[in-house]
Amino acid sequence: MKDEILERAADEEMQVHTDLALEARESCKEEGIPGVKIEESVHGASQVKVTWVEVLDEQGEAAIGKPCGSYITLEAEQMAVHDEGCHREISEALAEYLRKLLGGFGSPRSVLVVGLGNQEVTSDSLGPQVLNNLRITRHLEKEAENVRCVSGIVPGVMAQTGMETAEIIRGIAAETRPEALLVVDALAARSVSRLGTTIQLSNTGISPGSGVGNHRHSLTRESLGIPVIAIGVPTVVAAAAIVYDTVDALAELLEAAGSGNAAEAVDGMSLPERYQMVRELIEPRFGPMYVTPGNIDERVKLLSYIISEGINQVLA
Repeated sequence: MKDEILERAADEEMQVHTDLALEARESCKEEGIPGVKIEESVHGASQVKVTWVEVLDEQGEAAIGKPCGSYITLEAEQMAVHDEGCHREISEALAEYLRKLLGGFGSPRSVLVVGLGNQEVTSDSLGPQVLNNLRITRHLEKEAENVRCVSGIVPGVMAQTGMETAEIIRGIAAETRPEALLVVDALAARSVSRLGTTIQLSNTGISPGSGVGNHRHSLTRESLGIPVIAIGVPTVVAAAAIVYDTVDALAELLEAAGSGNAAEAVDGMSLPERYQMVRELIEPRFGPMYVTPGNIDERVKLLSYIISEGINQVLA
């Protein structure tokens, strides 16, 4: 059994999937990775942790599996609880870094905001909920001077529309001609502790559904012809990743206790091999599973306000 698992892990080059560049960087054991630059800081009295990962070249892309560009992660446990003061600071931090990313594209005056996801599924409804709280101004553009042109769309999912999200956005962009696209979506994380407590911004676009293995056409500057900035929050984690963490902790416990073969067997596996072992144990019986917090409805609601307020500060 073990030999078969190891062979499949080697053939498939299994990785523990995450949409967060920060987690992809953390999975690399090397301290310094060629082609990847990382900076850490703390924002405001609420001590919001900010990590800026810059993938500089093809070597960096290969190392962490993310396209060249900027990935900014905001982390704060208070995102998941009612704390208006902290939420205000997180929105301000989000606005600050969103301005920086938009500034890299010349601070576009016309922006189309897209809320990706299925509003009927709570863990996937972040994008639509953010759109519900945005200040849309495109229809006021001719009535007021110096009003930034902000339009929005919730394109739904393919099961609802029969169309690829990229097809819908491409058609809308061709008609309304925005200077930039801002996409909001739910993501998948590697660590349970980051569910609903982390926001990632990037200037590399996004691939809808990739977090749960449902790959669709990417929304990128190359595919749409305009700059694409993505804002995402991890709301799910693969069940196999949770059990993988448990196996890893068990191995450490057995090793510390001086136990024998079980610890040696697990310790001798690489990270992808351990993850593949867990998948072999779980998925034949239950299928691919993703786990989300029990209070995900409350967390998504809070995060939708935090993100929409940050966006409103920049685009209003």
